[in-house]
Amino acid sequence: MSLSVAGIKAVIYDCDGVMFDSIEANCVFYGEIFRQMGMKLDRHDPTMMRIIHTFANREVLKYYFPDEERFAKALQIAKGINYTSLVPLMKMEDELETTLAALKGRVHLAVCTNRSSSMDAVLAEFRLADYFSFVMTAAKASFPKPHPDPLNRILVHFKLKPEEALFVGDSALDAEAASAASVPFVAYKSDLYGERRIKRHGELLALLA
Repeated sequence: MSLSVAGIKAVIYDCDGVMFDSIEANCVFYGEIFRQMGMKLDRHDPTMMRIIHTFANREVLKYYFPDEERFAKALQIAKGINYTSLVPLMKMEDELETTLAALKGRVHLAVCTNRSSSMDAVLAEFRLADYFSFVMTAAKASFPKPHPDPLNRILVHFKLKPEEALFVGDSALDAEAASAASVPFVAYKSDLYGERRIKRHGELLALLA
């Protein structure tokens, strides 16, 4: 797929690892769940870090607690944790807000995340809610990423063709979802294959100039 930037009408952002460095918040969140479940979170385990950072909450808990009874218990523990209290542990990526300010009004802006219920609180905490006209979470989708459903719903909302949007992500799940939805993928701080790779959010402005 060749990228025609002249036809781009929407920029869609993943949240964790793209808009924010949320590793610390996610480690505290899942660390508490694991602790109450008699398991230890290992920050040095790359597989564990990838899973808790990219998969939807239910998928993470199902992966580590496949037994139905323990899965249900882990879900209850998760519901009892106020993630909003962890939002201050997140760090906004450099140049994100200035890039959003420059893009607003030129293209539609949307979020496509595997977060379930905390995205609104995150956007409110960092005063970014007004930039985005559509926010798609795992709770709103029939299937989370890497399924194309979340991206497809965004395209339907804006009445766009796949090639008229860009999806900015940092994980294999993001790349797989973009490919499945035929949406051009921009890899952020990642060596993943994409139509473009960027290391700074400001590079999007040059790309869409």
